[in-house]
Amino acid sequence: MDVDTAQAGSDIRFEQNGSLALITLERTKSLNALTIAMRASLAAWFSNFSRDPNVYAVVIASGSPRAFSAGSDVREVVSLGQTDLIAARQTFQDEYALNWRLECFSKPTVSLIDGMVMGGGVGISLYGTHRVAGEGYRFAMPETKIGLFPDVGVCHVLARMPDRIGVYLGLTGRMIGRADAYALGLVTHCIDQSRFGEIVAGLADTQPVDPLLDARHVDPGVGEHVALREVIARCFSASDVVQIIARLEAETGPRQEWARETAAELKARSPLSLCVTLRHIQNSAAWDLRGVLEADYRLACHFLEGHDFYEGVRAAVIEKDNAPKWQPAWVHDVTAAMVDAYTAAESEHFWELPTRAEMQAARA
Repeated sequence: MDVDTAQAGSDIRFEQNGSLALITLERTKSLNALTIAMRASLAAWFSNFSRDPNVYAVVIASGSPRAFSAGSDVREVVSLGQTDLIAARQTFQDEYALNWRLECFSKPTVSLIDGMVMGGGVGISLYGTHRVAGEGYRFAMPETKIGLFPDVGVCHVLARMPDRIGVYLGLTGRMIGRADAYALGLVTHCIDQSRFGEIVAGLADTQPVDPLLDARHVDPGVGEHVALREVIARCFSASDVVQIIARLEAETGPRQEWARETAAELKARSPLSLCVTLRHIQNSAAWDLRGVLEADYRLACHFLEGHDFYEGVRAAVIEKDNAPKWQPAWVHDVTAAMVDAYTAAESEHFWELPTRAEMQAARA
């Protein structure tokens, strides 16, 4: 089958294969950490795909066996934040606009995910019509470790997960495999990576997407967190982070060690990030995805103006000493007024996305 190829540098590639638009993330040495340029290419391509009658479906895949995408290139964002705050804000705005574009895109979009998918990588895969998990699939939103918050609209999903597992995932940033992800609706199908080529070939031949994927889906088995649901619900149903940690530390019985380890991990995260994240998840339960993304932008602007995001990236990514000096240093020092200042709907950082009807009317 003839393939026409157009490239956007060496980090991301687009191929027109029959009726399929195939996008491959190729920044493999950086685990496909998404740059500003990569996201700009995605936004432009999806705008074109919506108008192209020759495109039946879109696939987003990875050229790396280790990762779909480890998230956004936070070095790039931090560098911008330190030199050009307006440009840094625009970076977040463009990212969330891309997430919304993918949500409103009307053609079948299939993400083929094997290896880790985190942060910004979740943002470019979660809103497609179909999300396929290979056997190596690992999902995480680890932003509280770098002084940020789970963004890209994911708190809309976390807020709706059962048994407070969304709060647990958002605060701890812990990874889950495909069995848990399938049970929670993060993925639609579980198909081993060795069969991804069959999916690409079938969509290039304009085969109906649901039968194509359904025929290859395998039972992922029981998730790692099924046995933890009860303790997660009990501990993470507290109304504030201080009480969540207290409940974990007070846990007895067979889950005591797990609870103590989880409490210790939370204490190592940015206290401000934890408290803002919990409030954002709580608020997101009442909002649609558009509202969550608009709130994400307000929060991101505040974090760009603060201390912990830069300190977290320094400690975890740049210098890698894993010894961040958070401000405030302890979760009990984070006041309600601090959290209110970040999460208030009335903000100088107001931003409004087009409605879904407006996006689809414009075939954006």
